[in-house]
Amino acid sequence: MASTLTLVSRPALPRETFDSLIDHVGKALPLAADAALSVQHSAERMVARVRIENADSTALRIAAQEAFDAYVATGALAAADACVTVVDSALTDAPRMLLLMDVDSTLIKQEVIELLAAHAGREEEVAAVTEAAMRGELDFAQSLVQRVATLKDLPETVLSEVIARVVYSDGARELVQRFHAAGHLVGVVSGGFQQILDPLAAKLKLDHALANTLGITAGLLDGTVHGQIVDRAMKEKMLRAWAAEHGIGMEATIAAGDGANDLDMVNAAGLGVAFNAKPALREQAGARIDFGRLDVIADLVLDDLAA
Repeated sequence: MASTLTLVSRPALPRETFDSLIDHVGKALPLAADAALSVQHSAERMVARVRIENADSTALRIAAQEAFDAYVATGALAAADACVTVVDSALTDAPRMLLLMDVDSTLIKQEVIELLAAHAGREEEVAAVTEAAMRGELDFAQSLVQRVATLKDLPETVLSEVIARVVYSDGARELVQRFHAAGHLVGVVSGGFQQILDPLAAKLKLDHALANTLGITAGLLDGTVHGQIVDRAMKEKMLRAWAAEHGIGMEATIAAGDGANDLDMVNAAGLGVAFNAKPALREQAGARIDFGRLDVIADLVLDDLAA
């Protein structure tokens, strides 16, 4: 089976530093004697890739990450200077891929429940619970119920105010555009709220979007969540369901997130991506992006940039 070694630099990383990284990681892998990594440019980033034939992609990915971590340990560059992974050809050669992302702190820069809690004067309290849940220290469903209860009696109008404050992660629009231009699908699944997600998903023209539904009674948030809570198990379930709906094998799926609630879908996908993630997720993902450009995900699997 073929695989592709891919390295992506952070914005404005010096070319000589990137070339040194390429050389160091390349020496740790069984590259053909005449193998040459082609380097392409995406805005201020550099993307290098080379195809490797007849090797196990998982073993290659581990070796590449270990080589990268060892190079970081020398002080030659920081962990946030680049992303390194190996992607199986079953993903990169697939006629159609499905990318599924988390929303809070992935598709967008904020945690929506904290924006809502600020209206109730409970932002610090809710933020602390959110942090613990994303580290995997609390049951997500229980923590969500606890946090939503703090929103009781807020007017429904706060939803539109929060929507106006949401900021997409850098590269989010470009990521969706590049996937769609290549004929692939993009969805989001969130532990946040459908009332906030719907307009965001419509603006990006996402193919699928699912989140929790806030209870609203007589124009006020009633402090409850309606229906089944979107937890880590539900996120994996939707990844599999939407892939099956479109006839896409799991090997042609990508899942990206930042916290423990994303673990199941990240582990189930053909490629799991940790985006500025908590250790619980970062240690298990196939690719780690430690700088703030979400469209690096496209660099990992699409060959659509100019040389």
